Amino acid sequence: METKAGDPGAFADFDLSRVDSPAFVIDAAKLRANCQVLAQVRDEAASDGADIKVFAALKAFSMWSVAPLIGEYLDGVCASGLWEARLASEFYDGEIATYSPAFKPEDLEEICRLSDHVIFNSPTQMKRAALILDAASVTGGDVSAGLRINPMVATGEVPRYDPSSPGSRLGFPIDQLTEEHMEGVEGIHFHNLCEQTFEPLRQTWDRVFDAIEPWFGQLKWINMGGGHHITRADYERRELVEFLRDAAEDTGARIIIEPGEAVALDAGILVGTLLDTGFNEVPVGITDVSATCHMPDVIEAPYRPAMLGELDDDTIPIRLGGPSCLAGDVIGDYRLPVPAEPGARFAFLDQAHYSMVKTNTFNGVPLPGIWLWDSETDALECVRRFDYETFRDRLS
Repeated sequence: METKAGDPGAFADFDLSRVDSPAFVIDAAKLRANCQVLAQVRDEAASDGADIKVFAALKAFSMWSVAPLIGEYLDGVCASGLWEARLASEFYDGEIATYSPAFKPEDLEEICRLSDHVIFNSPTQMKRAALILDAASVTGGDVSAGLRINPMVATGEVPRYDPSSPGSRLGFPIDQLTEEHMEGVEGIHFHNLCEQTFEPLRQTWDRVFDAIEPWFGQLKWINMGGGHHITRADYERRELVEFLRDAAEDTGARIIIEPGEAVALDAGILVGTLLDTGFNEVPVGITDVSATCHMPDVIEAPYRPAMLGELDDDTIPIRLGGPSCLAGDVIGDYRLPVPAEPGARFAFLDQAHYSMVKTNTFNGVPLPGIWLWDSETDALECVRRFDYETFRDRLS
């Protein structure tokens, strides 16, 4: 899988020695710029009175210390279960939409209390939750129940990231939808994209439109999910604006999109240090950045993260890997912009989304610190450092 981002932006002039290693560094100015783009798309689409909302997906980026910044521009957040819904309620402004492939019954009452929208993965789940939904309504809750559908339109590059892959567990298959299934459903949700531009959304909607058209008078909202790389330079934003406006007019419903990566695209780097070097058929470098602990998608996707300032010449690359005991803890082969010797600092680009939320302490590898930088003012703040107790207290 090839990363679709990697623009260094203001990080090209950032002094990597200003922070600990390893460390995530988030540029508040870039976050602000991304949110401004998303808000502009919403506002232009809604200029003729269409009801358009943009939520931020916490599953991709949940650095709650910047929640006030995001809240200045976006309309709310989408959560993936009870804990993200709690985080959203505690720190974020606006509406909360919560979806999970399955809810535990003991969690659902609180989820309904915290959320504006609760989205079920199947009609049977929603039916089992009827009493809880009714109770929430009686006690003054204003929760709206929705159903996630599977459009069965495969558009992804990698099957494991494509919700429409054969046998997918995500969403109710659209070709099984009946009038009985739609009883009590106020909203439809579909999420079918991954780091994609406009055309896959249009293809998906062509299929979804025909399937849900009989319920346009019933549906209050239609959530088109995430995976929209709206803040990427090559995204067709003008087409998206027209599409959202038309969808709202055609359906009579509120149209919601919930980008995750687009909120934090190119807004963060992961700074590391080269600890040791050697040679085993190829030059090898051990770093304090671990693929398995700090950038799991490098192994899961897999993909090769872009490096800040990487040379584009005939320099012999060095194979970088982490300090864990996992033989496969390999990040990739790189032509470093600095001499490949112990103590050298480097940084991987576009690490704000998904990397931060997926970190772990396997092998006792320390977690990267979290720093907030504003490239417009050069203000730099250490938001969080993690110590041994962080590792210890996860265990028993």
